[in-house]
Amino acid sequence: MTRAFTGKVALVIGGTRGIGAAISRQLAADGAAVAMIHRSRSGEADALLAELQATGADALTIAADVGDPVALNDAIDTVIARFGRLDILINNAGLAITGPLADYPPDAFDRVFAVNVRAPFLAAQKAAGVMTQGGRIITIGSIVADRMPGAGGTLYAASKAALAGMTRGLARDLGDRGITANLVQPGPIDTERNPADGPNAEANRSPLAIRRHGSAEEVAVLVAYLASGSAGFVTGAVYNIDGGWSA
Repeated sequence: MTRAFTGKVALVIGGTRGIGAAISRQLAADGAAVAMIHRSRSGEADALLAELQATGADALTIAADVGDPVALNDAIDTVIARFGRLDILINNAGLAITGPLADYPPDAFDRVFAVNVRAPFLAAQKAAGVMTQGGRIITIGSIVADRMPGAGGTLYAASKAALAGMTRGLARDLGDRGITANLVQPGPIDTERNPADGPNAEANRSPLAIRRHGSAEEVAVLVAYLASGSAGFVTGAVYNIDGGWSA
């Protein structure tokens, strides 16, 4: 049976842990060749690569700091050279520097925006140059872009809020080529960064209508839909997957 992404190539930036790993697994299970960029923890990246390859998936991992434009560009060039095409781009890498407003280090803004905003923009610009009709660009943001529940997250929230405007602009710039651009904003998701049994878990769940953490797999299924042919008329949209955080 032909799977949804047979013959497609997907690049998942930040694709070897947490939500990114779940997305990589879902796209590979649906038939895509999957390239994954990670910054560190190469042992975990190698383990995921072996897992995907054991299922018969064509997969690749690349270590790169996507906050460095040259490193990001070189990594994407490696993907294109290896697979010969790029159909699906998932921007998932993120950096959070949080704390009291007065205590942010002088370089905090540049560091956060380099990873959370500049990297998705440059990756989309690069990917759009090689994508054909039906390409997909999906960025993973955060629900704090819409609703900040407490103090300490000004810079992170600002960087995530910028992604909605970028997504709408990409949708307009690329729509005449049939390339879609969409944004997914998760709420509390049970990952290493925000575990369902962690010290802040109950506070994370208190604003929710569905009082549990979401799973990375639930986010991955939504991303797979947006990457599919069935979502060809969906672009410039923001999808909140947040258990009612924003309701």
